Amino acid sequence: MAEGRGESDGMRIADPRVMRALAHPARIEIVEYLNDTGESVTATQVAGMVGLSPSATSYHLRELAKYGLVEQAPSRGDGRERLWRGKTHSLRIDPDFDEPGSLPATEALVDLYLHRDQARTREWLSRQAQEPAEWRDVSAIMGQRLLVTSEELRQINDKVRELVEPYQMRERQADPPAGARRVTVSYSAIPEV
Repeated sequence: MAEGRGESDGMRIADPRVMRALAHPARIEIVEYLNDTGESVTATQVAGMVGLSPSATSYHLRELAKYGLVEQAPSRGDGRERLWRGKTHSLRIDPDFDEPGSLPATEALVDLYLHRDQARTREWLSRQAQEPAEWRDVSAIMGQRLLVTSEELRQINDKVRELVEPYQMRERQADPPAGARRVTVSYSAIPEV
């Protein structure tokens, strides 16, 4: 685990087998939904969200549980209904590159996340003219180049994490402020060659 990172950073994903298990669009959506909401749901409830059949969703949930990414939740009644829940509020991809297979597993998983984030951005761009001006005015796509040391970059990352933490969906969904919407914040801070 990297210095300065704690439990508030979520579950560390270092094992390439876990990364490969997660590297499926439906599985990423399932895990994020469960982690974001903290809800306990059935495979049928999740199926509608990810666009799969309940049996396919059930398979994905069992595979995710096998790798410790989700878990069975206590039953709400007679025990015939199988409920699932997330195990943390977020995931953190933090590979051990000494582990065989880490690099390709990391690249495959990160590639899925990047493609999904690009698709969300493109979707926003295609519909922004129909959005209220208040949301158009506050949306942002930023790219800035910095000249920093590794310690300064660590400080920037910590400040960004600290800035967004109070707005996590899981913590605010029970009593959201009027007019609140789900917003995706994608952040990358990567050294150039």
